[in-house]
Amino acid sequence: MTERPPNPLYRKAVFLTSAERLAQAPGDEGWEVAFAGRSNAGKSSAINTVTGQKALARTSKTPGRTQLINFFSLDDERRLVDLPGYGFAKAPEAVKRRWQRSMEEYLASRRSLRGLVLVMDVRHPLTEFDRMMIDWCAHQSLPIHILLTKADKLKRGPAIATLHQVRRSASAFGEQASVQLFSALKRTGIEDLQAVLDAWLGLSEPVI
Repeated sequence: MTERPPNPLYRKAVFLTSAERLAQAPGDEGWEVAFAGRSNAGKSSAINTVTGQKALARTSKTPGRTQLINFFSLDDERRLVDLPGYGFAKAPEAVKRRWQRSMEEYLASRRSLRGLVLVMDVRHPLTEFDRMMIDWCAHQSLPIHILLTKADKLKRGPAIATLHQVRRSASAFGEQASVQLFSALKRTGIEDLQAVLDAWLGLSEPVI
């Protein structure tokens, strides 16, 4: 991947709105990239790291705090979206089902959605929920970028082995799927993630 200077647009990200239902979302125009993942995978930390802001997306030691669809504006046409975490959320089953319906409705009908960043803890990749999301994106022909977070928690050898394992699992989807290692703590992998976002948000040529 060709190195490029970081786009300063990400540092301009601001909270736009939260939506419990798709009808409450901003106008469906322009470009959006959504982040999804298990509640403890480091999704909010990844958003904060890639935007260079410590508290843009809510982080918590209690998994499942992202309970709404949160929209962050980069400019008048481009947004990042933080989807409700799945898996460990401490909430009643009826609430979890409502979150799931809202997320499914968003992913299925949002025309401005250009790609999905699927966040996985590198130590626990490809859970049942993760595989469901990958299959769903493949069915919808939605590009997906798998972010293997917390790479600093593993030595380089095991981290690379996991990277290859997940790449093999995603290879069936061809160019629609890509995979990388990422660490919010060590701030590694930021440039690669920004390059993918640049391509999806119409800020650069497609990433090869």
